[in-house]
Amino acid sequence: MKPFKKRRRGGLVATFELGEAHLLASLTGQVVELLRDRNGVEESDADPLAAQLGMGGPSLPPEDPVLQRLLPDAYRDDVEDAGEFRRFTERGLTSTKVANAEALIGSLVDGGLTFGAMPDEDGDPVEVELDDDEVQAWLRALTDVRLSLAVRLGIENDEDTMLVAQSEDEAIAAMSDIFEWLGYVQETLIAALD
Repeated sequence: MKPFKKRRRGGLVATFELGEAHLLASLTGQVVELLRDRNGVEESDADPLAAQLGMGGPSLPPEDPVLQRLLPDAYRDDVEDAGEFRRFTERGLTSTKVANAEALIGSLVDGGLTFGAMPDEDGDPVEVELDDDEVQAWLRALTDVRLSLAVRLGIENDEDTMLVAQSEDEAIAAMSDIFEWLGYVQETLIAALD
């Protein structure tokens, strides 16, 4: 990856190797699927106005630990208030997170990423150009992807990050590398904003 940098005419640009772009799109797409599975399709809705406004979602917290982290309770000490708050806000929050993730994937596609065939390691790199709104969507989507990986890897603090990185399990070590790489992508994006 060539880090994000400012363009003279405005916006930010970065270049990803084809495999990196596919990995980023795949991980982001997995978060989208998880969020969409949570939102679900309601067979009947008692309040049509609430549905139009994006309210009327579930009142119980998700069972999946990743979704618990992405969609936390607003009131940890009051289950009833937390459920009511969730019922009126979760659907909108989920939709916003999905839109951010889709914006990230969309800018990769706009930069030349294609799906369907196996990625060719020697394929053309993917150049991403972001305007101000896309930068914010990327920052939020990258945060969601990193939070998801952190939950799956059991990372809650810096010590956990170091322990996971030293794991003897090759799959965990590989995911740790991806977690660190995503942090680098996010870091270069933030640095380019200054």
